[in-house]
Amino acid sequence: MSTVQISAHISPTTKHELERFADARGLKKGYVIEDALLHHLQALREISDDVFAPVRLVVSPASFSEVAERVRQPRRPTAAMRRLMKDSSES
Repeated sequence: MSTVQISAHISPTTKHELERFADARGLKKGYVIEDALLHHLQALREISDDVFAPVRLVVSPASFSEVAERVRQPRRPTAAMRRLMKDSSES
C-alpha cells in the first residue's frame, strides 16, 4: 500500500500523549494517527451535524471575559430554568 506524508502542527501536550500511547502499545505514531483519523472521519459521517460538538471552542477575548464574569457571578435561575431542571430530574 502506498502512503503519502502530511504535516500538522499539534500542541506539545498532544505530542506527548501520542508518544506515550504509541510507546505503551508498541505502535508506530503514524499508525496511531491514521487509525484515529479514520475513526474520527467515520464518526463524522455517521452522526448528524446538529449533534456534533467541537473539541475546542474559540472565543474572542471579550467573550472570554464575559464568560469568566458569569462564572464568578452566576445569574439566579429563572422560573423556566427551575421548571426545566425539575422536570428533567424526575425522568
